[in-house]
Amino acid sequence: MATIKITQIKSAINRPKRQKLTLQALGLGKLNRTVEHNDTPQILGMINKVQHLLRIEK
Repeated sequence: MATIKITQIKSAINRPKRQKLTLQALGLGKLNRTVEHNDTPQILGMINKVQHLLRIEK
């Protein structure tokens, strides 16, 4: 299974609670924090909801 590298590039301040919780579920929460996840439909759905706050690398 392929992995995706996700980096948070924008702050979660003044964002809806659902977006903050999605970032937390992805393992993010601070700027420039990077995590790796498997390329699953569930992870891609979460990324899609907060893609304006993230940088994604395949």
